Amino acid sequence: MSQQRDNDNPYLLSDWHPEEASFWEKTGKHIARRNLWISVACLLLAFCVWMLFSAVAVHLNEIGFHFTTDQLFMLTALPALSGAILRVPYSFMVPMFGGRYWTVLSTVILIIPCVWLGFAIQNTATPYWVFMVIALLCGFAGANFASSMGNISFFFPKERQGSALGINGGLGNLGVSVMQLVAPLIITLPVFAFLGVDGVSLEDGSSMWLPNAAWVWAPLLLLATIAAWFGMNDIASSKASIADQLPVLKRLHMWLLSLLYLATFGSFIGFSAGFAMLAKTQFPDVEILHLAFFGPFLGALARSAGGVLSDKLGGVRVTLVNFVFMAIFSALLFLTLPGSGSGNFTAFYAVFMGLFLTAGLGSGSTFQMIAVIFRRLTIRRVKQRGGSDAEAQQEAVTDTAAALGFISAIGAIGGFFIPKAFGSSLAMTGSPVGAMKIFLVFYIVCVLLTWLIYGRKTLNTK
Repeated sequence: MSQQRDNDNPYLLSDWHPEEASFWEKTGKHIARRNLWISVACLLLAFCVWMLFSAVAVHLNEIGFHFTTDQLFMLTALPALSGAILRVPYSFMVPMFGGRYWTVLSTVILIIPCVWLGFAIQNTATPYWVFMVIALLCGFAGANFASSMGNISFFFPKERQGSALGINGGLGNLGVSVMQLVAPLIITLPVFAFLGVDGVSLEDGSSMWLPNAAWVWAPLLLLATIAAWFGMNDIASSKASIADQLPVLKRLHMWLLSLLYLATFGSFIGFSAGFAMLAKTQFPDVEILHLAFFGPFLGALARSAGGVLSDKLGGVRVTLVNFVFMAIFSALLFLTLPGSGSGNFTAFYAVFMGLFLTAGLGSGSTFQMIAVIFRRLTIRRVKQRGGSDAEAQQEAVTDTAAALGFISAIGAIGGFFIPKAFGSSLAMTGSPVGAMKIFLVFYIVCVLLTWLIYGRKTLNTK
């Protein structure tokens, strides 16, 4: 059976059956892969915008602003807060409007905070609240993850979803690293001098063009929007109302898996947002921005690997071992901080890279668990009430996409909590130790939760 396109809308796939082997090999995989790679590009740029303040905030005071350390940590945290909140409505959008339309709209609007931030940086009289508003607008970029992952889940058969979601999420997450790699380089060049942007002279005699860190993404976002408009598709069978998606909130497993995802992806995005600021407070003599990109880079690649490993070994097994290592790295971090002695930046950096690696790997493995567990439980529930195979498969697709959206929203809260916890701990005690103790306890709780609920043979989650 070949896919049918609507005569009035050539981008709408009205007959989509990826579970049928012949359809998938002949037609489905080519369309799915094209949509996946355009989705990856859009999501990667969204993550660049989402984490803009992690690279910009550390330089604001150098160019003439006078914000406190806690205020700067808040600017790195706010995009994660709004992104987490917005992921809830964003998770409804693909079933309501279609993946292609929503990808186009959600990508093009990200140009607004990029352009605004570039102008705000140029005036040192810009009040703090303006930066707060721009930071909250950057959160729209973080919300894209919920709709993007839900959309891609519709294109692939169940045995390939772990890998596809791992690629989409992992390479999308790579945007954090790309931004933190590009920003320190682009701000040293007069790229937008033709727009009248002057560099700011620093104490060491060099010049900085900080607006470049925001403006460089605007033309790339426009290109990605055009690619999504002409290259992506909508799937008719993916359409569902809000009422169809809300029942997933009644499922206990949604809330349990949300905690696991908060510990993995929340740690990845939270550490990505706060690592540079934290390192600067603990080791002020180190030029951290030239090194900060590597942690998110490791985590993003590990996320893709986490999805693939989970498809082969089982999401529960990978997640359980991963949480054990997250707890170990958290405990080791105490030994590297200046408050624990003289402090050792090399050890601090190495341990944090371990945290980034395991946070990324766990993000991929927990997402695979979500997709597999919700599909299996939904099919079982529909069959128990006498539903047909077709009804079970359709409801499983809707439930899984809704669960992925809601859980990704809860996971993103970590992006706010972690940098804010660092900032509050430093403001109250002068040390990040208090915040790290909370993280360590949480990881240990997740080890127990994964083993007691999913590690036993009550659910086959491979």
